[in-house]
Amino acid sequence: MKGYDYSQAGLYFITICVQDRKCLFGEIVGVENFQPQMILNDAGKIADECWLGIPEHFPNTVLYEHIVMPNHFHGIIELKRVDAIHNQIANYVGTRHVVSLPDNSELSVGTSHVMSLLQNQFSKPIPGSVSVIIQQFKSSVTRFVNKTNVSHFRWQSRFYEHIIRNEESYQQIADYINNNPKNWKEDDFFNK
Repeated sequence: MKGYDYSQAGLYFITICVQDRKCLFGEIVGVENFQPQMILNDAGKIADECWLGIPEHFPNTVLYEHIVMPNHFHGIIELKRVDAIHNQIANYVGTRHVVSLPDNSELSVGTSHVMSLLQNQFSKPIPGSVSVIIQQFKSSVTRFVNKTNVSHFRWQSRFYEHIIRNEESYQQIADYINNNPKNWKEDDFFNK
C-alpha cells in the first residue's frame, strides 16, 4: 500500500510464488479420498524450516498459520513494536550498535546475516520490515535448496502482502491457509 510503513507493528499475510509456478516443494496427496494434505519434498522442508527460523533472526516477529504448497507459500507474520523487543535485542548474539530512533531515543541493535535489525530510511530497505524479512527468507531458501538439489531453484521476484486489520480478516486468512490443500485444484496457483 503506497505510503504505508511496513516496518510498523501489525499482522501481515504473505504469499510467495516459485518462478514460473513450478511445483518444486512437493505434492498434494489424498484428494481422491477427500483428505488432501501437502507432502513436502526436501525443498519444501527447507522452505518450512527457514520460515520457522525467522524469529531467531528477527526477534521482532511472531509467526502464525503458514503452509508450503507445491509452488507457493502462504504465511501470517506479526511484527512487534521495536520498544517491546528491546530486552530481547539486548540478549541477541551478534554485533551490537547503538541506533538513534526517530523519537530521539537510542536502541542497542544486533546484526544477523549481514543485515542490521534497524536502519535509517531514505528509500533504503529497513531491516526488520516485512520486505527485508521476506527477502532474507527467500534468499535462505534459495541458497539451501540450490546446495541440495540439482535443479536451479528461483522465486518470483516479488511477493504479495496484505495488512490484516481485524480479527475477522485474520480468521478468514487463517482458514484460507489451513484449507489450501483441500482447495488446491481450484487455487489460482494450481499448476500440474
